[in-house]
Amino acid sequence: MRVEFTVPGEPVGKGRPRFNRYSGRAFTPDKTVSYENLVKIEYQMQCKNDPFPDKTMLRLYIKAYFGIPQSASKKVREAMLSGKQQPVKKPDLDNIYKIVADSLNQIAYHDDSQIVDGKIEKLYSENPRIEVMIENIETDSEDRR
Repeated sequence: MRVEFTVPGEPVGKGRPRFNRYSGRAFTPDKTVSYENLVKIEYQMQCKNDPFPDKTMLRLYIKAYFGIPQSASKKVREAMLSGKQQPVKKPDLDNIYKIVADSLNQIAYHDDSQIVDGKIEKLYSENPRIEVMIENIETDSEDRR
């Protein structure tokens, strides 16, 4: 089984938990919660399928497309669109991967611990978005070589 979906808008990374000094409780930043909800909604709208079975080994590929800055010259813009220049800016790769993987818990799969293979790329585009692909990994020994 394989599913693909797109999350529109500028990519967002998973924010660090914040702590309330008075209550001593930890909470997730609002920006993180909002983006996790967007990922869930887009998955549910675009994929409309049952979650992957428990204990299925999964592969998660993410392409994070960032918008091109207005200040970019024509030459720099062309380099960005061709992939010769990629985003060297926040959010970090691991934070983008984490927000997507965490937001799909109990929605696309039982737990993100099922993800055993993955890849993420940061690219530029005229249309900022995140493209996500999830597939089960066959357990056949020939496929795993």
